[in-house]
Amino acid sequence: MEMEVTKLDGELTCARLLGRLDAPGADRIGIRFTAGVVAPGKNVMVDLSGVNFVASMGIRLLISSARALSAKGATMVLFGATELVQNVFEQCALDQIIPIVATEQHAIERLARQ
Repeated sequence: MEMEVTKLDGELTCARLLGRLDAPGADRIGIRFTAGVVAPGKNVMVDLSGVNFVASMGIRLLISSARALSAKGATMVLFGATELVQNVFEQCALDQIIPIVATEQHAIERLARQ
């Protein structure tokens, strides 16, 4: 699992993930993800277009980060999930906890409404 965090403007961060968001992948990026995404306490969109597999530990990382952001008054939006990843999210009703949209533009629009 690889990760790139980019500040898009003063109030928005984009995290781009690449690889398998399974237990080893979540372990590999967990601390950096928290430091780059949660610590600043700004709205964040997570690009999942490069994620080809997601498992429970990856979902746990996303949920715990989204909840930590919410406690700081910020929001996380996921976008770009492949069909396989989207199916996993639907099975566990992740969209009830974290907004999930199709594209980066939709994520920006969703966060603009916050």
